[in-house]
Amino acid sequence: MLFNQLGLSAELLRAVDAQGYQEATPIQREAIPIILEGRDVLAGAQTGTGKTAGFTLPLLQRLQSRPAGRRRVRALILTPTRELAAQVSESVKTYGRYLPIRATQIYGGVSIRPQIEKLRAGVDIVVATPGRLLDHMQQRTIDLSQVEVLVLDEADRMLDMGFIRDIRKILKQLPAKRQNLLFSATFSKEIRQLAANLLNRPTEIQVTPRNTTVDRVTQLVHPVDKQRKRELLSHRIGKEDWRQVLVFTRTKHGANRLAGQLTGDGLQAAAIHGNKSQGARTKALADFKAGKVRVLVATDIAARGLDIDKLPHVVNYELPHVPEDYVHRIGRTARAGQDGHAVSLVCVDEEKLLRDIEKLLNTRIEKQVLPGYEPDPRIKAEPIQIGRGRRPGGQNSGSSKKSRGGQPAAQRRQRRRSA
Repeated sequence: MLFNQLGLSAELLRAVDAQGYQEATPIQREAIPIILEGRDVLAGAQTGTGKTAGFTLPLLQRLQSRPAGRRRVRALILTPTRELAAQVSESVKTYGRYLPIRATQIYGGVSIRPQIEKLRAGVDIVVATPGRLLDHMQQRTIDLSQVEVLVLDEADRMLDMGFIRDIRKILKQLPAKRQNLLFSATFSKEIRQLAANLLNRPTEIQVTPRNTTVDRVTQLVHPVDKQRKRELLSHRIGKEDWRQVLVFTRTKHGANRLAGQLTGDGLQAAAIHGNKSQGARTKALADFKAGKVRVLVATDIAARGLDIDKLPHVVNYELPHVPEDYVHRIGRTARAGQDGHAVSLVCVDEEKLLRDIEKLLNTRIEKQVLPGYEPDPRIKAEPIQIGRGRRPGGQNSGSSKKSRGGQPAAQRRQRRRSA
């Protein structure tokens, strides 16, 4: 189905055409007409499906006619991370370029003063992370009493990062009569519960099977000893002449160390994670997109929401503890119909993590031992630690409160701060 068959205005179609798009993706075909009708939506859509335009376009159309008087916040879009907020805000700007609509983004890691000035000047749409939005609410620098549309983007990740209490505080400040749009990669029990409390007779849209990977991603595992991973990664990037590679590590310290080592190997590399300032994260991403940086090393939190056109290679330098995070990682490639390549460097310590991922995907990932990098069979598996003395599942030397899925509360709080 073409965009001009979805009931969008001429101004929006002009903006879509300027981006070179003509045919809508499945989530766009399903969601746009329903949102235009003003109905609540519960949508299951993973990254790379076009979901951002799926809610941005009809949202802009619904706000085209502006009430007289001072501008008020009429639409609120909540995202789990700064990067995703910036991406969504850019989409609002791109598709709303021919409309008299003002939008702004508010998130942490940058000065709050410019955000306050923009809010005082008047905006129609706010794209925000929950933490910084609460800061504005507490300082009374934002008025949410006139919000007509609420969007929760990547709601599963927001719950995983521990934002549920923040979301509840925000909801209390919104008018009862409004349209609600909830987008999530998965429909867990917690998401269902949130939807039941938030949505009013929603239309449910599920365009991708639960927890499936992108079909166009070629997945490959290289078994290798932990101490030789970096050597193998440099070898593959150099031999195959990979020009743009997104590499995932489990920790911020690991990301910094690997980026430094790769730079020492002669590969332009940069790290992006929660401890980096927003300016540093934005510059690293911009340099990566422009080709100034060949390898971008990222943690899961920092990489959430990264939208990189035609990214050919994703490397799991370390497998994630949560199998669903593997799906999100490799979803960074093979976007917008492009082919993608996902490589995982797996040591003996990670074999159980690999089995959990294969169980989630209901498939075996091809394994290829590279000559000269054969794993040493004498090396025995050791427990993988998370942070200081903590192991997967929350077992550590002290007590640890657990939350959904056995995730330690302290670990969840740390992920929340990293956003």
